[in-house]
Amino acid sequence: MFDTLSNRLDGIVKRLRGKGRLTEADVDEVMKEIRTALLDADVNVTVVRSVTNRIREHAIGATKSAALDPGQQVVKAVNDELTRILGGETLKINYASRPPTVVLMAGLQGSGKTTNAAKLASWFKQQGRQPLLVGADLQRPAAVEQLRTLGRQIDVPVYSDPEDPVLTAYQGLQEAKRLGRDVLIVDTAGRLSIDAEMMEQVRLISGAVSPDYTFLVIDAMTGQDAVQTAEVFHATLQIDGVILSKLDGDARGGAALSVKEVIGRPIAFASTGEKLDAFEQFHPDRMAGRILGMGDMLTLIEQAEKAFEADQAEQAAAKLMEGDFTLDDFLEQMQQLKKMGPLGSVLGMMPGMPKELKGAEIDDDDLKPIEAIIRSMTREERARPQVINGSRRTRIANGSGTTVGDVNRLVKQFGEMQKMMKKLGMAGGGKKGKKGKTGGLGALAGLTGGGMPDLSELQGLAEQKGLTGPPGGGTDRRR
Repeated sequence: MFDTLSNRLDGIVKRLRGKGRLTEADVDEVMKEIRTALLDADVNVTVVRSVTNRIREHAIGATKSAALDPGQQVVKAVNDELTRILGGETLKINYASRPPTVVLMAGLQGSGKTTNAAKLASWFKQQGRQPLLVGADLQRPAAVEQLRTLGRQIDVPVYSDPEDPVLTAYQGLQEAKRLGRDVLIVDTAGRLSIDAEMMEQVRLISGAVSPDYTFLVIDAMTGQDAVQTAEVFHATLQIDGVILSKLDGDARGGAALSVKEVIGRPIAFASTGEKLDAFEQFHPDRMAGRILGMGDMLTLIEQAEKAFEADQAEQAAAKLMEGDFTLDDFLEQMQQLKKMGPLGSVLGMMPGMPKELKGAEIDDDDLKPIEAIIRSMTREERARPQVINGSRRTRIANGSGTTVGDVNRLVKQFGEMQKMMKKLGMAGGGKKGKKGKTGGLGALAGLTGGGMPDLSELQGLAEQKGLTGPPGGGTDRRR
């Protein structure tokens, strides 16, 4: 998702960075390109007009200031506007003082509502909460059984009663109190299109459980239809946030870039894959950075912290930055990286990644030749690749089922990566900590053809994105 828009904006941004001075004619030309890029991404026309007007206002101001780099100011304005229309700040969940905290799930049939109810329950479990799922979708055949199956997979109980959806929701609330469950997630019925009966039913369910949060699940693939759906549901329920499903799909991104501006409510969570753990809080500033090709190091760090063993990560990062990182260490890091999700998505979060690697479908099979080559080496060869001569290369190639050229390429790229990361380590003063846990990502990028950004650009990005301090916890966006 956003790939086409990202490529278009990335080209605009690169041209702007090369300009020391902008005229109003330059600004007008840039605005035309940005407007076209947003419209092609299926962004709501009214939203496009508002966004481009605000960017133009900032850009014209930058052309008249001798103290500012106009190109960088326009880039900043584009980044700020993308962040704004994606929601501004991360939605912070405030829990009810008297449990349970009640979450109502609404949306059309086929939007992924039931699956995302289970994903949200899994997310709450990761926060140390004890959720209960309520199957109040009695309209769709097997919807409750689907929820029960998903509940078993994440070890979350499911309550339902086949008689009446409103009564089921109310009784589910009582059951949560009886069991001491501190989060209640109510899955409701949808239709293929909005109708009066569905809206009345979900309104009555809302009245029965008085939700702390009402989330609307929107299929990112539906484009502008999703925005119209959001307007109708918001008029009935007062939506608190949107859960964007199928964010990993082949969508242009118009719904994500329009819904906040249209209904005034942020995207709260995003479903990034089919698995139940492919679900995360939505960070507008981070997504804006990804769209503009600036990466998303905070999310990368958080995912690494979940996947990597702390001691192993610290040791690997120290070796990497000191230039003592061996092929054995790299093999171990590669196994850890596989736990972080699709590698194409992981690489797309790194600043400086070439377009070819953003969102590329890199899977385990793509890494098998690298693993085979390393495993065909002796212990000495893994520690000191420089000892690998012609006869050794032939032996390794035969043993791994690859070619001598493949072995040569791996050895050469690994040597270059070692030098690069040692320089980064020296520039960083040898500091470790949270950022060290992404060391293996730099190694992987080096071996898959990824470039690394200039150190001064990285430092500027770190300051702009707040990477010099601990990750923030979001902002309360409740009404």
